Amino acid sequence: FLITLIHFMIKKTLNQNAKYAQELLKAIEPDFIFSDKPINRLTEVQNNVGSKSQNKNELLLVLKDQINSIQNCNLKKISKNIIMGDGDINSPIMLIGEAPGKIEDETNSTFQGEIGSLLSKMLFAINIKREKVYTTYSVNFRTPEDRKPTAQEIKRYSVFLKEHISIIDPKIIILMGSTAMESITGLNKISNERGKWKEIILKNKTLPLMITFSPSYLIKFPENKKYSWEDLKKIKQKIKDLNIKI
Repeated sequence: FLITLIHFMIKKTLNQNAKYAQELLKAIEPDFIFSDKPINRLTEVQNNVGSKSQNKNELLLVLKDQINSIQNCNLKKISKNIIMGDGDINSPIMLIGEAPGKIEDETNSTFQGEIGSLLSKMLFAINIKREKVYTTYSVNFRTPEDRKPTAQEIKRYSVFLKEHISIIDPKIIILMGSTAMESITGLNKISNERGKWKEIILKNKTLPLMITFSPSYLIKFPENKKYSWEDLKKIKQKIKDLNIKI
């Protein structure tokens, strides 16, 4: 009888404790659900990435509308398309060129034709597939006869470019060409600045950037490819130093 009584008292105590625990859970979270299924961490990561991408896409659409609302812009008047960007919006590497050309304006995409082929080869040389980076331009519209954007045009679009960078939030920025360099740094002598790591602070974030020649320049002056190769090796090393997976 004594053993039965002790067993009954222990069981009652456990039932009361379970009841209190259940009431506490209800007070904290009314919809708390118990499950014997293991937690799928991969699904959580995929959901987070999907949510992040959706948010970036929404912000990019807002930015596109802001750029399209620019008044008295001759570039916008003569262009067929506004060129925003291509590639992986969650990429740790953001590559910024100068301005879209005729082919880019017609196809509504970045770095096409011979220029695009050279860019792909440059990235592949340091084991990066082009689709794994995010590419855009300093100026979002084609310039007349594909001329270099003026200082006024660069300044006008630099505000939008810096917002573009903040949205993509890369780990490394690659500035290809003097227009991209001037737009972000204010510098205008690319021969003096290329190949050097610099930093830009946007919205309290410090981002490393590398200045190098644009593919279009290298097509015109192929003898300078050797300098670009040195820049690419530095980029590869920085990716390694920062433990960036791409």
